[in-house]
Amino acid sequence: MFEFTLPWLFVLLPVPWLLRARQSVAGQPLFFPPLARLAAAEQHSPQHQRWRLPALLPLLFWACLVTAAAGPRWLGEPVTLPQQGRDMMLAVDLSGSMNINDMVIEGQSYNRLDAVKHVLSQFIEKRQGDRLGLILFADAAYQQTPLTFDRTTVQKMLDDAVLGLVGQRTAIGEAIGLTVKRFNTYQSSNKVLILLSDGANTAGNIQPREALALAKAAGVKIYAVGVGAEQMVQQGIFGPQVVNPSADLDEKLLTELASETGGRYFRARNLQELAEIYQLLDQLEPIERDQLNYRPQQSLLQWPLAGALLLLGLAFWRRSRYAR
Repeated sequence: MFEFTLPWLFVLLPVPWLLRARQSVAGQPLFFPPLARLAAAEQHSPQHQRWRLPALLPLLFWACLVTAAAGPRWLGEPVTLPQQGRDMMLAVDLSGSMNINDMVIEGQSYNRLDAVKHVLSQFIEKRQGDRLGLILFADAAYQQTPLTFDRTTVQKMLDDAVLGLVGQRTAIGEAIGLTVKRFNTYQSSNKVLILLSDGANTAGNIQPREALALAKAAGVKIYAVGVGAEQMVQQGIFGPQVVNPSADLDEKLLTELASETGGRYFRARNLQELAEIYQLLDQLEPIERDQLNYRPQQSLLQWPLAGALLLLGLAFWRRSRYAR
């Protein structure tokens, strides 16, 4: 569809005719001196009575300028674009206990962090349309990536995370507090924190329940995942012994954090359960894509401007012709 951005500018079209009526010399062109001199030369030419083009040149020139100023453009058919659904922060525990080899992947034992990376990578890949961020925490919490649509960068920063990078203890409260602080810098109505830990809060400058109050006030929904097997066999002095490697996991706290913010707590005892949890999270927090419609537009400004330049060139050509 063809339209003008400022169609009201066409009220200026009659201006040359109105001013011409007030000129004392009949036929004198306006606004552009070369055109005026050209018209004067034409007055003495033998063809003056047969060709009135010089008198029309300034009028056509003015019409082209007004048309260009009005902003001609072509509007295409409406196009629908998806918008992002949620702002989702991933908080991953890097405490020393994440090094326990009690997670099995294809028959081989891996430590908890490697299992988390394996499953979380698939989750990140599926979250097209959401902004993702990554926080790593142990003795303290650190933001590795801000909220971004660049899932590749989030994935790389997760892959580069190593145990001992930020200490050996667990600062759950500080991880939540940092998440809330980062969310407060963005305008979003869908704020989700996926908190993954295998222990209890043992470090940090803010207690988990203090951070919980901040999260509730900011409207942050927390999904907590407690990771680690409940049983594993260790070789002891008196032979193999069955132990609970997740004895330090504070499930009561993680459950409270999730339920108080409208989220859920999940227990991941093995890789299969961990994978099922992230599949369930995809269902609980589907990627919303509110429809945004826009119409592509192409400016046609160059055409009236080209016409004005053509008329200007014609005026100079005729001036040089009659000057000889």
